[in-house]
Amino acid sequence: MRSRTPGRSDHGGVFILYAVLVGLVIGLLTGGSTARLGDLRFAWAPLVAIGMAVQLLLFSTPLGDTLGPLAPVVYIASNLAVLAAVWRNLAIPGLPLVLVGGASNLIAIVANGGYMPVSPEALAAMGRLPREGYSNSRLVDGVVLGPLTDLFAMPTWVPAANVFSVGDVLIGVGAAIAIVAAMHGRGPRANRVLSMPAGASPH
Repeated sequence: MRSRTPGRSDHGGVFILYAVLVGLVIGLLTGGSTARLGDLRFAWAPLVAIGMAVQLLLFSTPLGDTLGPLAPVVYIASNLAVLAAVWRNLAIPGLPLVLVGGASNLIAIVANGGYMPVSPEALAAMGRLPREGYSNSRLVDGVVLGPLTDLFAMPTWVPAANVFSVGDVLIGVGAAIAIVAAMHGRGPRANRVLSMPAGASPH
């Protein structure tokens, strides 16, 4: 299967970042509070942090090229770690959509040998050319599960415009819903220990 890399990290992340910003704006406009975001209880959060850190290293440093054939395996494992944390927190509104979207992306990645195929039309719409080096997103011959791959391009006038998939749309919508819900106090809340004045005794 012949493949070429369109860039260092072309798949979905920027689209999801914009979805998070939209969620924050909607939350504020509907009377929510960003302070409530800190009260949301998110179990297994370190798995998300580790998964994201691994992907950052894979696509923003020479690590991906150094790992060679192991890089796609590490990429898949990092996605599994993040999805496990999302699954653990399905009680949070919006996260079921995030899980479906993430699973959709992961299925496409696994089916295509550890890479997310990107359509030539999406790259052409952004005026982007393939580059060498390890990337999570590739031009691939014989794409498997094409409808789940990176078929769409953000408008070029959008800062840091990127390509994205149906799975990214689901993740973005789910993340926005989760943020709005949390800003309105919905979802599992973290237990807060209230401090008592000096000399006071509990009842």
